[in-house]
Amino acid sequence: MRRDWRDTISVAADLALVGIVVTAASVPVLTAGAALRTGSAAVRAIADGEGVDARAMWRLFRSSLLPGALAVAVAAACGALLVFNVGAVASGRVPGGSPALAGTCVAAAVLLAIGMLGIVRLGRDTSRSGWLDALRWAGRTAWRQPGAAAAVAGVSAVAAALAVMVPLTAPLLVGYALYGAHAVTARMVKAPTVA
Repeated sequence: MRRDWRDTISVAADLALVGIVVTAASVPVLTAGAALRTGSAAVRAIADGEGVDARAMWRLFRSSLLPGALAVAVAAACGALLVFNVGAVASGRVPGGSPALAGTCVAAAVLLAIGMLGIVRLGRDTSRSGWLDALRWAGRTAWRQPGAAAAVAGVSAVAAALAVMVPLTAPLLVGYALYGAHAVTARMVKAPTVA
């Protein structure tokens, strides 16, 4: 079924609104995990042509607060370690130079892919999947289907680069990045709902 241009504009506006709401809900930082899971579920509903049920999203957000806060803490620790590693290698304090820097960048891309695949999984399976199950699935998927993982990481990296270049668009790009990750996962990942 072909979409009318008005439908395309409507979906784009909905995705932008999801991005703004996820960004606003992530301001306290520890709520970012719950906000991303809820935003992922909203993007899935939009992509599937369903309406977004605000009450269901609020329930999902509330039930995801504690597990999401733990996930944010772990992600922040991993991110800090990667930034420290890149800084140490780039400044020459750690031997290895360019190969070590390239290896660190590859590790960052793999972690980004696993994180985004996990968020897609959490948005697709809101009733059963927890963060740990979703990340296990994402890790197995990245290992077995590296092309799909690279595509998800690429979509996420492009959105991040655009947000850095034009910071005013960053909240909007959150919704589009989630949509891109869902689209790539639906198209490239074989059996995306199998745990």
